[in-house]
Amino acid sequence: QVQLVESGGGLVQAGGSLRLSCAASGRSFSSGVMAWFCQAPGKEREFVAAITWSGGRTVYADSVKGRFTISRDSAKSTVYLQMNSLKPEDTAVYYCAAGRLGNRVVRVSTSPPSYDYWGQGTQVTVSS
Repeated sequence: QVQLVESGGGLVQAGGSLRLSCAASGRSFSSGVMAWFCQAPGKEREFVAAITWSGGRTVYADSVKGRFTISRDSAKSTVYLQMNSLKPEDTAVYYCAAGRLGNRVVRVSTSPPSYDYWGQGTQVTVSS
């Protein structure tokens, strides 16, 4: 059973930084894609960034390009989201997700239904 456990959320002032971590367990993570989504109160879950286990191909939402960086440590089966220059509108619960595990990734999906496994989420609050 695949498990994803997020950590690293918290309260930060605008302009500050946070690093989220997602520790994956339950199988081998040599292929497939990992992603971060966020969901603010009253809003739909939105794509933030994704990275493939094989090759480290990355995709970002336009709203975070140049501010956030997704990376992975295959030896630790862990994915990170470095969040810099945070804005109040980044406030949300951030979820880690895994998809197409064990499969070749041709196109990285930004749609939540494409991901099979989800973490419990970690709160990020950015004060103005």
